[in-house]
Amino acid sequence: MKSKVVTMDAAMAKIESGITIMISGFITVGTPQNIVDALCEKGFKDFHLISNDVGKLGAPGIARLIMERRVRELTAAHIGLNPEAGHQMNAGELKVNLTPMGSLVEKIRAGGAGIGGFLTPTGVGTVVQEGKQIIEVNGKKFLLELPLRADVAVVKAWKADTKGNLVYRRAARNFNPYMAMAADWVIAEAEHIVQPGELDPDIIITPSIVVDMVVQSQEG
Repeated sequence: MKSKVVTMDAAMAKIESGITIMISGFITVGTPQNIVDALCEKGFKDFHLISNDVGKLGAPGIARLIMERRVRELTAAHIGLNPEAGHQMNAGELKVNLTPMGSLVEKIRAGGAGIGGFLTPTGVGTVVQEGKQIIEVNGKKFLLELPLRADVAVVKAWKADTKGNLVYRRAARNFNPYMAMAADWVIAEAEHIVQPGELDPDIIITPSIVVDMVVQSQEG
């Protein structure tokens, strides 16, 4: 099988301004920071960003996309650690779709699994239910949450082989496996890249079939 390892420039050739993009991580843990830097340096903008959060003000990673105003719409679980996101939202410069974290990851998982959505009691009776269908089951109300998919997902792996099989490390796993299943094109940034057969099949989390490109992280 041909190697999926490419240069950062080759990976950036698959990106366009205005796309819906998923970026993994929890604050900065498990975030493909080198790819985020490349997105900024190439001048891409007007993203619909789907992420757990918008990073921490002054920290590397997703926060830079917000600080440089490269995001027009955001779907995330929280934005509190980056006040700039709140300023842009209040000024009407950034559309923000806040989603409870458990619902967010399940919406992404549903997108990857190809199912039409799921029912959850989370958010019933709050602003979360605005504009959503409420379905009653056995006398209990649930929100119908719809799946999320993206044009491109960028994820961060601890190890990858040249075929694109991915292994994550501890808490850095977070959103990565789900986002890798829920996009039309998947680019993985890996700290360590090894040859096929060097990864124990029992520890591979994301299979190569869903990964299109692998780039070398400068952290490795």
